[in-house]
Amino acid sequence: MEGSGSAPERHWVDWHRQYDVAGSSLHRRLALVQRRIRQTLDAQPAGEIRVLSMCAGQGRDILGVLADHPRRDDVRARLVELDPALAADAGHEARSAGLGGVEVVVGDASGTGMYEGVAPAHLALVCGVFGNLGDADVRHTIEQLRRLCEPGATVIWTRHRRSPDLTPSIRSWFAEAGFEEVGFDGEDGFLIGVGTHRLVGPTLPYLPDIRLFDFVGDGEDAHR
Repeated sequence: MEGSGSAPERHWVDWHRQYDVAGSSLHRRLALVQRRIRQTLDAQPAGEIRVLSMCAGQGRDILGVLADHPRRDDVRARLVELDPALAADAGHEARSAGLGGVEVVVGDASGTGMYEGVAPAHLALVCGVFGNLGDADVRHTIEQLRRLCEPGATVIWTRHRRSPDLTPSIRSWFAEAGFEEVGFDGEDGFLIGVGTHRLVGPTLPYLPDIRLFDFVGDGEDAHR
């Protein structure tokens, strides 16, 4: 999760503690995301699997799957996170699990230049992002994901479903950008939304100098 300055950084560190609360919205969302990541990795052909993660936080989604996944050594991942404390946690976890192909970078995930060398990716994780952007930036990011993805790549994203629920629009924007929906997961009693889309339309050339979004939210709707 993104932030700047000591107060925002402390906020996001505290925010992540909800992942450890059994039955919490974030705990449940993480399980849904990890299931989709596992399915995506299971379906990849032999060879290198490139993964990018925007606003990666502690990297719990991808690192939790790679720890015991049979394709773990084929994965080359870049996790981009602005908060240095969260990035340090992700780096420590990757090293502890022996995931030599995972790179954690402290930086602004909104710039496409952060993904140079790992894009085009086979899997793009945009989790904990869309709920903290203006609607126009959500749509712009979806359109530009074609620059960061391989043909046939999978994008896994999250967005709360608090009224007015933007997830129907997000799903239609993915379709307009050439992505086929693999699944959309939620859970009764929670405002969780987890989307999985596969790029079936044309890609766009990678450009390193595009700004995708301005991160403006505080993440609170993800706790609902």
